Amino acid sequence: MSRISIEEVKHVAHLARLAITDEEAEMFTKQLDSIITFAEELNEVNTENVKPTTHVLQMKNIMREDDPGKGLPVEDVVKNAPDHKDGYIRVPSILD
Repeated sequence: MSRISIEEVKHVAHLARLAITDEEAEMFTKQLDSIITFAEELNEVNTENVKPTTHVLQMKNIMREDDPGKGLPVEDVVKNAPDHKDGYIRVPSILD
């Protein structure tokens, strides 16, 4: 017995503004039923002594701390800018 009906698949497709054919709806119904069956099998797994995790792999931040520091001198920054004025880099206007 299917856990999801063709009408439900068509309804969800309609809500997502997807145009699907009857053949596609039937195919998606079978695929979604397989996914639901697999999810139900996972519910049967004993996880009583398993610690909750946020990620299956050990993750560690390899980035340095984001500590504010002294920036470059303004003269050095604008030295390579093609157009600058009063310590600011000038760029073409994109707004009218």
